[in-house]
Amino acid sequence: MTGRQFYDWQTAGGADDVMRMVDALERAELHWCAIGGIAVNHWAAEPMVNRDVDFVVAVDEIEPAVATLEAVGFLAQRHPWSVNFQGRSQVSLQLSTEDFYREFPGRSVPADVHGILMRVASLTDTLAGTIKAWRTPERRPSKALKDLGDIARLVEAHPELPQLHRDSFDRILVAQAACHGLAIVTDNAWIGRYPVRTLW
Repeated sequence: MTGRQFYDWQTAGGADDVMRMVDALERAELHWCAIGGIAVNHWAAEPMVNRDVDFVVAVDEIEPAVATLEAVGFLAQRHPWSVNFQGRSQVSLQLSTEDFYREFPGRSVPADVHGILMRVASLTDTLAGTIKAWRTPERRPSKALKDLGDIARLVEAHPELPQLHRDSFDRILVAQAACHGLAIVTDNAWIGRYPVRTLW
């Protein structure tokens, strides 16, 4: 069974929806890239199936992207920070409209994710986006836990990523806080660069 067949089986036909999305965005010559779990799957050693396909487009191309995907049969539903699209499968395509991601498409790379050719955010952008998602206070605990696992998968697969802080005791505090969902009381800017909540 190929990666695409496995993904298709797990998502009740999701590979077709994802390929249709990629084809439509590429034919419209829009600047876009996948973010979130799909991008993590490209950069991590072991991919995991995810029914959410998060992506971004250049800020001035959001409305053309919505029109393009609706024209090929996706149903759009607008939310404050995203436009979600539903096709024929169990996959949910989520176009993030947050400013944080606006530069990601310009640094994207070609990738083969689950046997589907697409553009994904760069490694550093993927890590930054995952940390941002994890830090979102209103995020469901189950999603935040998945984000933390994705951060670990990225760091494990890419030991060349720079250590943000050389103090081993501080890194132990960060690890404990991250594992137990705690905040660290500190004004240390280096600790604030890790995917952990800080208070001061």
